[in-house]
This record gives sequence, C-alpha cells and structure tokens, in this order.
Amino acid sequence: MRALILVMDSVGIGGAPDAASYGDDGANTIGHIAEACARGNANNSEREGPLSLPNLTGLGLGEACRLASGRVPPGLDTRQIIGRCGCAAEISQGKDTPSGHWEIAGAPVPFAWHYFPQTAPCFPEEIIDQLCARAGLPGILGDCHASGTEIIARLGEEHIRSGKPICYTSADSVFQIAAHEQAFGLDRLYDVCEIARELFDPLNVGRIIARPFDGSRPPYARTHNRRDYSVPPPSRTMLDVATEAGRDVVTIGKIGDIFAHRGTGRVLKGSGNNALFDSTLQGAASLKDGGLLFANFIDFDSIYGHRRDVAGYAAALEAFDRRLPELFSQLDGGDLLIITADHGCDPTWRGTDHTREQVPLLVVGGDSSREIGARASFADVAASASRHLQLPLPDSGMAF
Repeated sequence: MRALILVMDSVGIGGAPDAASYGDDGANTIGHIAEACARGNANNSEREGPLSLPNLTGLGLGEACRLASGRVPPGLDTRQIIGRCGCAAEISQGKDTPSGHWEIAGAPVPFAWHYFPQTAPCFPEEIIDQLCARAGLPGILGDCHASGTEIIARLGEEHIRSGKPICYTSADSVFQIAAHEQAFGLDRLYDVCEIARELFDPLNVGRIIARPFDGSRPPYARTHNRRDYSVPPPSRTMLDVATEAGRDVVTIGKIGDIFAHRGTGRVLKGSGNNALFDSTLQGAASLKDGGLLFANFIDFDSIYGHRRDVAGYAAALEAFDRRLPELFSQLDGGDLLIITADHGCDPTWRGTDHTREQVPLLVVGGDSSREIGARASFADVAASASRHLQLPLPDSGMAF
C-alpha cells in the first residue's frame, strides 16, 4: 500500500473560479493546446495532427476538463474511463509553483507574497547594494521584469564581459539570477542566491532562483542546473507527517527545492521530463510499503508554457502520456496514484506568466466507489493520500 503523486507542472484545465481577478478569465492550458492541434496549428518536427493522449484520456482527462471548463477539448473524449477523475481549484493566493505544491501537500498559503513593481529598476536599491557588497559583485544587470530567455540573449555578452549577474523577476514572487556556468561559476551563482535568500526573506519573496546558462555566444542555452531557494511551507505538509511516521519518502525533480528540503526524503533528479520519468520509475521500484512518492515534471512549464510554445507543449504531453504504461505496470493492487498539476501556463495566453486555472485529478487505485467531482482545494490530494496511507490527515483538505 503506497501513494504516488505526479505533478504535471502547469498543466491546467481552465475554469478557475477566481481567474478574472488574476487577469486570466478564459485561460485554459489543455483546452487551447488541444484546439490548436485540432486546427493543425501545433505541428512541428516531433508531432502533427490532433492531440493524442490515450492514457491520460483513459484516466479521465477529458471529463476533468469538462468539470472545470464545461467542455471536453478536441480529441480527449472517451467512452470508458479507467479509474476516477475530477478537478480542483486553488485556495492559496497567487499562482506560483510553491503555493500550488504546498497546497497539494496539505499546506495552503494563507498570506500574500511580495511582488516587485513593473518598473526599471524594480528591486529595492538598499538590498541590491547589500547583495553586491556581501557577494563581491561589481553590480547587477537587468533589474526589471523580463522573460528569462530574452534577457539572457540580450545581456549575456555584457554579463560575461563585466562579471555582473543578470537579475530579473516576473509576475510571480521571484528574484531570479542568471549567470554563465563557466564564466561566472555555478557554485558562485549558488552562493549569491543563498545571500539573496537571506536578504529578501523580510519582504516575503517566494523564491530565489538560480538560472545558469552556457554557450560561447548567443543564443545561450539555460542548463538543467537550475536551483530554487524557497521559503519553507507555512505549516506541516504530508511530507513532514510521512517522514515523522518513519515512512519511506521519495521525491523527484524540484520537489526538494520547492519544500526547502523539509521532509523530502530520498531526492532523485533528472534533466528534463524523460529523465524525470526514469527517476520516477526508479523511485517507484524501490518505494517501500506505506511509502510516499512525490514527483514534479517541470518541462511543461519552464520550456514550453513560459515560452508560449504550443507545438512543443503538445509534444511534451504526448511523450509523457506514452510513458505512463511503464508506471502502471509497477503499481501493486493496494497502491494509489494521483496525477495532477499545480497551476496553468496557457501557451496561447498573453504574456509569459502562469495562468490561474483548475487542475486535473486523475486517480488510479484507492476507493473506486467514491466519485471525485469538482474539489474546492488542491489540499484534497494530501487528505486522500494521507487517508490511503493511514497517516494523520492534514489540517486542510477533504479526502476523496
């Protein structure tokens, strides 16, 4: 009897009740991708034609979309659903990765994050002065809202010449530092981020993110050595509870960073979704009875959603779907598998930021007699997994 939670980072299904207050009324990540594929507008070297997700559709992805947005996206309808499906809205403020994951784990965010103004410069001068002094920096570049790939392309050469790191933010509560892995040094970048984490703590900034890149000339390529420095969750999560109970805990990808390495057990990494799936299979193969596996698949968000790459996002979804039978074959009769997401990042939407959306709940195992329906909080995932593992239930969430 084990529980496995897979988070498809940013795979929203539309219909967030409060989307309008975030400027996202009408955003629908899966729905708009499927519509673009059906029109033939999402073809590339890896895929063409309608969106094909037979395994996710068989788990009820289309029905989850209908619950959230009122319609089944093209190609995701099915007459037979294996398992159970539903959708969930978020009660935490914001639409960032930590908020979504913490709520999934049973710890919704009850406070507002600090967001930087849409000005240039946008960071407090006194904090930047302290950062430069403590880290021995000659200054910083950027100091603005920007797309990560765009600002690296624009300022990468100056960064290498000057030794000044590129600092920028987005609509999320983040302070991001980009630097060349060889010219600046990866360990030095991490050290600068640790100093920044301490300096920005009083402002309640959600994450400090190290964004290393490499290449001898533009266009530079961001590497998979990204590291997130998050504040700890605001309350105990199911990871904490499972760890305190002596259960086997395995976390995949950036879960360790998101939870500030609190209760995250054995951490398995991977460069990209395919490698992360390999790590998930490895973790599932070794997960002991009563154990919890928590995995994040980042490419949907970081490579395709933020870059508004509809065709690439569709191809990534199809590649993920093709690998699911490998995981299904590792499940025992008493296991519970929940596939969900943490927010949206509609690649057809304006801007380059996350979108406030509901997320799918696709469930294999557990009490198959109970329907899931539309849930009021992501925390219902933690409540359900905790009940399945016979662990104390979190303060938030209702088990399905």
